[in-house]
Amino acid sequence: MKRNILLMVIMTALAHCLTAQKLTISESIPLRSDLAFDILGEMGGHTLIFRDRNALFEIQALDGNMKEAWSREIELDRRLPRILDVVPDDEKFTVIYQYKDNSNTMLKAHQYGPGAELQDSTDIINLGTLFYTPNFSVVRSEDRSKSLVFYTEKQDLIKAVCFDHNRMEMLWQAAIQPMDFNFFQDFQQAIVNNDGNMYLVLERNNFRSKREDHHFEVLFYEGATSLLRRTVVPMPELLTFDARFTYDHLNGNLIACGLFSDKNLGRADGYFYMKVDPTLSDGFMLNAQPFEDAFIANLLGKEADKAKGIPEAEVRNLVLRLDGGVLLIGERTRLFQRNAATTNQGFYDPTAGFAVDFYYDEIFVISIHPDGKKHWSTVMHKKQYSQDDDGVYSSFFLLRTASSLRFLFNDEIKYENTVSEYVLKGNGKFKRKSLLSTENLRLRLRFRDAVQIDADTVIIPSERRNRLKLVRLEYD
Repeated sequence: MKRNILLMVIMTALAHCLTAQKLTISESIPLRSDLAFDILGEMGGHTLIFRDRNALFEIQALDGNMKEAWSREIELDRRLPRILDVVPDDEKFTVIYQYKDNSNTMLKAHQYGPGAELQDSTDIINLGTLFYTPNFSVVRSEDRSKSLVFYTEKQDLIKAVCFDHNRMEMLWQAAIQPMDFNFFQDFQQAIVNNDGNMYLVLERNNFRSKREDHHFEVLFYEGATSLLRRTVVPMPELLTFDARFTYDHLNGNLIACGLFSDKNLGRADGYFYMKVDPTLSDGFMLNAQPFEDAFIANLLGKEADKAKGIPEAEVRNLVLRLDGGVLLIGERTRLFQRNAATTNQGFYDPTAGFAVDFYYDEIFVISIHPDGKKHWSTVMHKKQYSQDDDGVYSSFFLLRTASSLRFLFNDEIKYENTVSEYVLKGNGKFKRKSLLSTENLRLRLRFRDAVQIDADTVIIPSERRNRLKLVRLEYD
């Protein structure tokens, strides 16, 4: 009875903020023994959470009111299993993991239904006896039907496996050794498309002393034919400040957007748009544009008088347009490490180590035509500061709808906080709204780990003092 009264008080307190939203908060879930958790979304009328509890793996289900409906332990191979990825898709989810069989390294997949019942299981591949522990990376296709699992050997050989979730079988395996390749120095990104084809993006000579020879190298591996094609995109006189690649399934191209520097990698002087047709060795288009003074002034404010270009910025998202253009979404971020050896009382403590400050500030969006020319640009202001938390409560979540993009974020990184959003339209116009206050709700929302359920619903994890709550936010 007391819990129902408390819930009514909370919902009444939120009513003045949530004029067009419905908020549902789950009960607290202890996380003291958890290594990690994944929000799998909605299946079978429940919200599912995968919990890695240090050799114990559990699925926890919440009902429509975000109350616990059931929980089930799932059994993997007992021989040192390690989760690589958990991939949700409609009414099923697949757990990809590695384990040891005697001295052999095995990759395996279990597929479960919405009730966490085991529906299928398969050994993906036996990698044999390895004299080292591979550092596996996993990327998913856009439709979540394929997973690319890859690792490096001696830093110059990439070994990859493509797995089909619908057929529950390995599509192909490949070993690719680019010329004069060092993974840590040259590797940029790996992508797998919905057909199971792989794209490896390498970047060469991104140094001021070698900028005349700076270029991207795209290796396209066609799984059905084992054909490998190589496309080189020259970037002479430009240095890459930050970049992100994605595959445009509608137009059949690899798309990249990024920030470039003329000389100083400490700042970005402009943006670039790249389009690569992976079926042609020279099928690419590149257009680089410097930032306009008005854009820099809007982004930096008073700092614009002192700075040339944009310091400390990152590409966060690429949103593809139907015509082959793209929205480049970036954010100003910086990390500041300082000596924490001096205490508040002024005494020197040599064991105190360092304190790390995290700053996540303005969001900027540049809409780019298919020819690389700017359509429009805009800046959405925010200021977020935190210390020694890896920035997990900072930045934003991008909620995509057919008519707009919603940027959800914490106004400040503290226990009592206001949550706001920017609603960005297709013409670059935006509005800022306050969504709710976390006062008396005991929430610390991690928007970077939120999951979009549909066009009107998002589930946001809140982690506070080793306790997890899930917040379901629905737009009317």
